[in-house]
Parts: sequence; structure tokens; C-alpha cells
Amino acid sequence: MTYHQTYDGLIVQPEQPNGARGRYHQHGELVWAEFEGGPVRTGRLVGTRTADGVISAAYCQVMADGAVVAGTCVSTPDRLADGRLRLTEQWRRADGSAGVSRIEEVPA
Repeated sequence: MTYHQTYDGLIVQPEQPNGARGRYHQHGELVWAEFEGGPVRTGRLVGTRTADGVISAAYCQVMADGAVVAGTCVSTPDRLADGRLRLTEQWRRADGSAGVSRIEEVPA
């Protein structure tokens, strides 16, 4: 399946909004993003995307409490009932912890 969505300019927030937001950019298969707000002072993500829209990336964040969090994630896109994009992120931190998060396109 070919995924036609471009991530360039996409603004996202966690499925359960907490004040954090991110902005994605894309050039060809390269994808990168900046995040901030809520529990995140600043964060960056860099990676690549496949033809089906799956992003494989590394990220690093400085949290509001000063903790530095780094790891990798694989983000799989799907559409919400209202047409917005959702990314389901399977992440693994450098400290060995792992989990799943969901971020969604911010409503226009």
C-alpha cells in the first residue's frame, strides 16, 4: 500500500492532550519534528518514512523536570473517524523501558 499523506507541516498532540505539541517536516523520505509544551521543555525527532507512511526514528527530549529522555520509535499512521491522522508509536528508551503512545493531528 502506498501512503500519500505528507508529514510536512503536520501539527500533533498526544491522544490525551497535555499541552505538548509537535510539528513535523518532510523532504522525500526524511522526516523530522520539534516538540515542546506541557511536560516537554524541548524535543527533536529525526528519521525516515516508508512508502506506507511508517516512520522509523530516533528522538531526544528534555523534560520539564530536567530529565533527558532519548530513544527510538516506529510510528504507524491511520485515520480517525473525523479524517485526522493518528500515529501509533512503539517506542523504546535508552534506559530500556518501552511502550506505546498515540499522537493525533491537531484539529484545524
